[in-house]
Amino acid sequence: MALDPVIHAPVRLRIVTLLASTLPDPADELPFLQLQRELDLTAGNLTTHLARLEDAGYVAISKGFHGRKPVTHVALAPAGRLAFATYREELLAMLSAPSQRKGDR
Repeated sequence: MALDPVIHAPVRLRIVTLLASTLPDPADELPFLQLQRELDLTAGNLTTHLARLEDAGYVAISKGFHGRKPVTHVALAPAGRLAFATYREELLAMLSAPSQRKGDR
């Protein structure tokens, strides 16, 4: 059983976990700046990890305006929700599985 390497990177796991827990409705979005503040990441670091998640189809990024100010929003895509649920199930199964190492009998 292998964990999804796209989600498994620590920063991307934090991003997906925050989106999944904050946005219960698939139509919900989180402003980039709020995501950046809550995760305490630089804009460049967050952008790099979001690009990897977007390439995998796990997040959707939209750009718009609030008045005259540009705003970027991030949503957890249906594929991202499924991938996170699968990741979580696999991780829990690994954690609850009996140890297979020698001497652990």
